[in-house]
Amino acid sequence: MLRLFLASMISLILMFIIMPNLISFMKNLKYNQVASEYSLEEFKEKAGTPTMGGVAFVIVPIITLFIIYPRFYTNAKILLVVLTYLGYGLIGFIDDYLIVVKNDNEGLKPAYKFGLQLLLSIVFYLIYRQYSTSTVTIPFLNKTIDLGWGYALLVFFMFTGSSNAVNLTDGMDGLASGCSIFAILPFIYVAIKQDQFYVAVLLAGVGGALLGYLRYNIAPAMIFMGDTGSLALGGLLAAVAIVLKKEFDLAIIGGVFVMETLCVIIQQVAVRVFHKRVFRYTPIHYAFKLNGMAEMQVVYVFWLASIICSGLGIILEAMF
Repeated sequence: MLRLFLASMISLILMFIIMPNLISFMKNLKYNQVASEYSLEEFKEKAGTPTMGGVAFVIVPIITLFIIYPRFYTNAKILLVVLTYLGYGLIGFIDDYLIVVKNDNEGLKPAYKFGLQLLLSIVFYLIYRQYSTSTVTIPFLNKTIDLGWGYALLVFFMFTGSSNAVNLTDGMDGLASGCSIFAILPFIYVAIKQDQFYVAVLLAGVGGALLGYLRYNIAPAMIFMGDTGSLALGGLLAAVAIVLKKEFDLAIIGGVFVMETLCVIIQQVAVRVFHKRVFRYTPIHYAFKLNGMAEMQVVYVFWLASIICSGLGIILEAMF
């Protein structure tokens, strides 16, 4: 427990040191947020805010892990998780860089982004299958089934779905970062129960780093995480869920991210097939704003929902 506390504190302190300098650096480079096509008109005024803040909370927890466990790389599971975290962060960084340089929202072409995500998931699967099985446990039923080659499809679905879900949720100050902190907590609990202390320390470091980042991302945000942060966080959650053999639990623990994604999918299908909207606006957090809630009220409601999902994840692990 002491190492977990140290990991979170070291990451938190490093973020307080790094973030002001990173914000100034991004401002000088004019690496500012470009308004999303999905944003409400009033949110487009945030377009001048620096982006790529995710760079800090991707790198800092890995530095922290190295300080506490200098030879962490000798453990196959944590090395795979770290490489996945960095890999998805790199995809997001390339996307962010292209967006700020071109000053539009196209960034990395969807086909290229999909291809890179597919490549990462294949590499992850091939390495992971060297020391693990293709079995999954059904939540609540505590029943184990072997998916065989279907496990490879599950891995790809989890990485793509999770990374893009966090990205969709990153639309209001502090929203995605706060929800990610709560989503990490159950996996720390699971990692401790499984004696996966490297994983637990990394997650504690990410939690501390996100808390430090949140200080500068809460409204009015001084910096945004960009795709660098959102894709990395989504990839991390998927990788940890797989390594800890809690694949289906991720849908419960990350319930807010799942809801955001499902609402977007439902809306798109309804518009294209029936030419009607199901929701007033998607991503769904904007619909709350249109219904009269202040931005931070929406964020607090989503944080509360994330806390509930996190609690369900811990209860699920404790009971089964």
